[in-house]
Amino acid sequence: MIKFPTLALLVPLALAAPAWADPGLGGRMGLLQMDRDGDGAITRDEMQAGPAGMFAAADTDGDGRISRAELLAAAAQRAEAGIDRMLAQADSDGDGALSKAEIDAMQDTRRTARMNRLFDRLDADADGRLSAEELEAAQDSMREGRGHGDGRGDRRGHGFWRG
Repeated sequence: MIKFPTLALLVPLALAAPAWADPGLGGRMGLLQMDRDGDGAITRDEMQAGPAGMFAAADTDGDGRISRAELLAAAAQRAEAGIDRMLAQADSDGDGALSKAEIDAMQDTRRTARMNRLFDRLDADADGRLSAEELEAAQDSMREGRGHGDGRGDRRGHGFWRG
């Protein structure tokens, strides 16, 4: 029998699984899922509801349990919303389908945006160049973030519900 604390961690993971299938979304999808009213923004109340809000939304019959059918329905609903967003962003010819060229363009746009954000974070003096000192500082920062410089990383996991 699964204990409630374990279930409280597993349910948000199960509900978010379809979103994590798209590596291009990174952590944004978990935040987008908190947008309970679908207005494209997250209120303080929606963020604080976090997993509890996800649970309540998935428990469509209100029995305090999420069945397989409810999990599948919640996952399908999020997958459909994600596909609609992808089509809205990448379907440049408006035909309701994505060609290989449109997918390639979307991936190139995302890759370029990620690289620009990374460059901007590393370019501490904002001179448009990464000096040896800036690169060394970035390496030191990454080592520290992965387990205090021992190279093994922090194995505790991550996520907003872990506090």
